[in-house]
Order: sequence, then structure tokens, then C-alpha cells
Amino acid sequence: MPNIDFVQLLIWLLILIGSLTVHEAAHAWAADRLGDPTARNLGRLSLNPVVHIDPIGTLLFPLIAILTNLPLIGWAKPVPVSMAALRPHYRQKFMVIAAAGPASNLVLAVLAAILLRLVAGSSPLSDALQVALESNVFLAVFNMVPVPPLDGGNVLAGLLTGPMAEAFDRLRPYGFVILYGLMLSGLLSTIAWPVADTVVGWLL
Repeated sequence: MPNIDFVQLLIWLLILIGSLTVHEAAHAWAADRLGDPTARNLGRLSLNPVVHIDPIGTLLFPLIAILTNLPLIGWAKPVPVSMAALRPHYRQKFMVIAAAGPASNLVLAVLAAILLRLVAGSSPLSDALQVALESNVFLAVFNMVPVPPLDGGNVLAGLLTGPMAEAFDRLRPYGFVILYGLMLSGLLSTIAWPVADTVVGWLL
């Protein structure tokens, strides 16, 4: 087990929880604006982390990742979306809702980069901003991998039409299997990390 700095661990978890909260709130906001009040009615249109935290994905798995040096960043409770409320153009609207989450993380990353430029020298604040920048970029990039149930898969589903859309929809029940296969094989890291590093480099 590596030496643990519990202050840094707490900061990392708080940043992750905050980033995931904004991510899910962005999904809820987009859905509400596009005509689906489901998330708002369930209290998910909120920046209160309590309504978005998944005990396993937001707390347990990130802790395990830190303790074992695994490249796992975690997740929050997904925002429920009613396709019936989004008709007639539910595929395109769902695509926008899906993209809102990663887009919000990129906004947070840009804000962290701006604040980082304003903070002179190395300090606990600059370290926290660096973590916020990198975490939000990786969250955005990871979620935009075009595999259901990730946001990128839902965005791609909204772009496809006809037989290609039908074929992609048939893959949806196997999305988790494909995702875990990509993770365990290392292909996901091979795809996501270089893109995330490039985006972080642009922002810095």
C-alpha cells in the first residue's frame, strides 16, 4: 500500500464529487430545458452533491483506485431521462443531454486553468486547481468514448440514422461488456490518456 496523504486524498475526493455533481446537474438541466422534467421532479436538477452521489462509484471505487494506483476515476448516479417526454426528436435531444455532462467538465477545466494562471507559484491552491483541471479533462474525454452507456455512445447514437442507428442500438445491451473489455485490455487508457494529456497541454 502506498504512503497516503490524507489531506490530498480528501481534496481529490472533494474535487471528484464536485465535478461529478456538476456533470450530472448539467444532464438534468439540459433534459429539463428540452422538455423532460423527470430529473427536476426527482430533485436531481441540483448542485447538492448528496442527490448525485453513488456510494460505490463516487466513494468506494475512487478510494480503491487511489490505494491501488488503478486508473479509475468513478461515477455518480445517472440522471433519469424519459424518451417519451423528448419526442418527436428524442434521439437528437438525448444526444444534447448526453453531451451536456462532458461539456460542463470542460467548462470547469477551463475555469481551473484560468485560475491556475492567476495563482503565483506552487501552493496547496495551485495543486488543487491542477487536480481539478486534469480530473475534469479526463472525465470529459472518458465520457465521450463512443461506447454505450457512456455519454459518447449516446452522442453517437443521436448522430446515426437508419440501419446504422439500428445496428448501434443493438449493441447497447453489451455496452458494459465492451467498456470493461476496453478497460481491462488497456485500450481505453491508450485511447483516452493521450487525448486528455493533449487537452490539458492546450489549457496550460
